[in-house]
Amino acid sequence: MPGCFKKTLFALASVISFASFIVILVAMGTQRWMTGKILCKTGVDLVNATDPELVKFIGDIYYGLFQGGKTRQCGLGGRRSKFTIFPHMVKKLNTGLHVMIIMFLCAALSFSLVSFGFCILNAIKVPYRAIKGPAGLCLWNFLAGGLIVLAVTSFMAAVKLHHLTERIANFRENVFQFVILEEQFEDSFWLCVASATAHAVNLLVIAISGINFPKIKTKTEEANVAPEDIMY
Repeated sequence: MPGCFKKTLFALASVISFASFIVILVAMGTQRWMTGKILCKTGVDLVNATDPELVKFIGDIYYGLFQGGKTRQCGLGGRRSKFTIFPHMVKKLNTGLHVMIIMFLCAALSFSLVSFGFCILNAIKVPYRAIKGPAGLCLWNFLAGGLIVLAVTSFMAAVKLHHLTERIANFRENVFQFVILEEQFEDSFWLCVASATAHAVNLLVIAISGINFPKIKTKTEEANVAPEDIMY
C-alpha cells in the first residue's frame, strides 16, 4: 500500500487529469476560439468611404472548431449569420490541418482519462507492472499534454499561415470581399493552453511522488543516572 503522502499526491494528480479532460471537452464544445473585426472592402471601395464612415463597414466574426457566426456591415446596417465548418466550409479551409486539430484533441481526451484511471489505481495500491505505475503516468500525461500542444500549434498555424479567419469571413461571398482588421484568440483556445499546463503540473506531481523522503526518527532521551540517585 502507498503511504499517506503518495496517496495524496496521486489523488491530486487524478483530480488534475479529470479536470483537464473536462476542460478539453468544454474547449471543443464552445465556439469562441477566435474573434475578429472584418472590413467590407468592396463596400468601402464602392462609396470611397473615409475614416469617419468606415465604422459603417466594420463587422465582427467568431468561430470555433465546428461552427461560428459573423456580422456583415456593408453600409446598409448589420446582417448577422451563422455557419458550420462541416461539411461545407471545410472544403474551403485546409481540411487536413483542421481535421488533425480535432484528432489531436480527441486523442488527448483519451490519454487524460487513462491518466485519471491510473492515478486512482496508484492511490489505492502499488501496481505490479511499471507501465501502471509512476512511469506509465508520466507517459500518459506527456502524451496528453504533447497532443494538446500540437493541436494549439496547428490552430495557430491555420490562423496565421493559412489565413483561416479571412477564408471563413469570405465563405460564400460572391459580391463582397472582406479583409481582417484584427483577430485575437479567445477563451476556448486558452482553455486548451490551460489543459496542457495541467498535464505539465501532473508530471511535476508524479516526479515528487517518486522521491523517497527520509523518515524522521524520534530519539528516546537517555536517562542520566547520577551516583547520588543510586545510593537512594
